[in-house]
Amino acid sequence: MKKYENHPEAVTKGVLLPVLSNQKSNAYLKEIADLCGINKNLTTHLARHTFATTVTLSNGVPMESVSKMLGHKSLKTTQHYAKILDRKVSDDMAILKQKFADKTNIDASNRIAN
Repeated sequence: MKKYENHPEAVTKGVLLPVLSNQKSNAYLKEIADLCGINKNLTTHLARHTFATTVTLSNGVPMESVSKMLGHKSLKTTQHYAKILDRKVSDDMAILKQKFADKTNIDASNRIAN
């Protein structure tokens, strides 16, 4: 971070790191896709959406944290990106089911012990 603290763009825009334009980022993503043989139009929007859903939310990162990471001022903006994956819902239900099972087992053990 020290490397960029006096970078003209970072100082002028009041950001931690210099930020590429969407156009330049999209050009880099297109080049990477071509090199990797990916036949999909990769864009910064797709990258943000993938980060929000696949990388963070499906791995249990709270919506409020994802909102901060994306730089959103409103949680409603994040919810636009945050399509909850079926797998995530299924995983959450499995965790809840296990918690209920554990509580039931503890309650039963306590009754037997008393």
